[in-house]
Amino acid sequence: MTDTAPAATADKNRKRIVSLDQFRGYTVAGMFLVNYMGFFILCPIVLKHHNTYCSYADTIMPHFLFAVGFAYRLTFGRRIQTQGAVSAYLRVVRRLLGLVMVSLIIYRVSPVAKSWSELQSIGVWGAIADPLKRNWFQTLMHIAVTSLWITPVIRARASVRIVYMLFSAAAHVVLSYYFYFTWVNSPPNGIDGGPLGFLTWTIPAIIGTLACDWVVEAEGLPRIKPILFWSCALMLSGWIISCGTRLYDVPAIDQSMAGNQDLKLAIHPVIPTEAQFKAKEGEPFSAYLAEPPFVKPPEQDQRKWNYWMMSQRAGTLSYLVFSAGLSLFVYLLFHLACDRGNLNIPLFRTLGTNALAAYILHDLVMESIKPFATKDAPWWYAWGSFLLFFWITWLIVRHLEKNQIHLKL
Repeated sequence: MTDTAPAATADKNRKRIVSLDQFRGYTVAGMFLVNYMGFFILCPIVLKHHNTYCSYADTIMPHFLFAVGFAYRLTFGRRIQTQGAVSAYLRVVRRLLGLVMVSLIIYRVSPVAKSWSELQSIGVWGAIADPLKRNWFQTLMHIAVTSLWITPVIRARASVRIVYMLFSAAAHVVLSYYFYFTWVNSPPNGIDGGPLGFLTWTIPAIIGTLACDWVVEAEGLPRIKPILFWSCALMLSGWIISCGTRLYDVPAIDQSMAGNQDLKLAIHPVIPTEAQFKAKEGEPFSAYLAEPPFVKPPEQDQRKWNYWMMSQRAGTLSYLVFSAGLSLFVYLLFHLACDRGNLNIPLFRTLGTNALAAYILHDLVMESIKPFATKDAPWWYAWGSFLLFFWITWLIVRHLEKNQIHLKL
C-alpha cells in the first residue's frame, strides 16, 4: 500500500494561496494610490503620510511586511524540504543581500559633494551618513533587513518567534530612550523608521508568519475566531500603548517647554517625568485616552512629539502593533472572500503575483507623468492623471504576467 499523505501535504504546501496574492495585490494598488495622490494639495488627508498618527497611507507598508513574513515562512519551509537546511539558508541570505543591493540602486542619492577635494574632506562616513538615514532605508531596504533579522527564527515554533518579536520591540524602545527617537526625527529626518526600524517592522512580519501557520498548517480550514480575536487584540493593544502620548499634552509638561511653540519634540520623549504624571492627576479618565487611529491629534503647540504616538517616521511601537493587527484583520477578510469563497480579482492577481516589478515600475511611471502635473491641480486633472499613471503601470505588469515574466529576489 502506498502512503500518499506526504505527497498530499507537499501538494498542499506548493499550491498558491489566492488570499495572499489578492491581499498583496490590494496592498500594491493602495501604494499606487497614496504615493501618487499624496503629491496634490486636494488629496484627502487620510491618503497622506503623517508623522504623528496613523492614516490609511500609513497602513500600506505594514501590509507589505505582513505579506513578506507570511510568504517567507511558507517558501522557506518548501526550500528546506527540497534543498536541505544549509543550502536553503545560504540561498535566502544571498537573495536578501541582493535585495539590499537593488535598494541602494533604486533609492537614488543627490550628489554628496561638488568637487573631489570636498569629497575627500568629508570622508566615507560623511558621504554615506545622510543617505543611510534619509534615502536608502525605504520599503525594499526595510523588507530586506527585516527579513534578514528574522531569518534565525523563521522556522522556529510560534513561541520562539513571539519572544523574538517582543525582544526586538523592547530593544527599539530602549534605543529610542537613549538616542534613537530624537535622532530619527532630527534633520535630515529618517524615513519609515530609519536604519533601526527593522526592530519594530519585525512585529507585522512575525504576525505574518503566525498567520501562515494558521492558514497553511491547519487541518482543513483554519478557525476564524482565534484569528479575529488576535487581530482585534493587537489593534486594541496598539491604541492602548498610544495613550501614553496624552502625557505630552502641553499643560501636562514642563511649562518652560510649553512656552516654546517652536519646540516640536518633547524633552523626554520616551519616559515621561514625574511632573508629567502629577500634572494629569485629578483629570477625568478621558484625559488619558488617545485619539483613535485615523483621527488627527492636536498640533505640536498642544502636544509635543513623543515615542508613544503612532509614527511611521519613527517606527514607534504603538503604530506597528496596531498596524500588525489591522494587517491580520484585512488578510482575514481576503481569506474569507478568496479561500472560502470564489473571489479572485484579476487586477489584484496581476499586481500581487509580480509585486516587486510593480513597485519598481510605479516609481518610473510616476516620474514620467508628474512633471506634467502641479500640486494645486484641480480634482479632475489630479484624478485623471492618477488613472493614467495606474493604467500604464498595470499595462506593463500585465504584459509581464502574460509572458510569464516575474521579478523575484
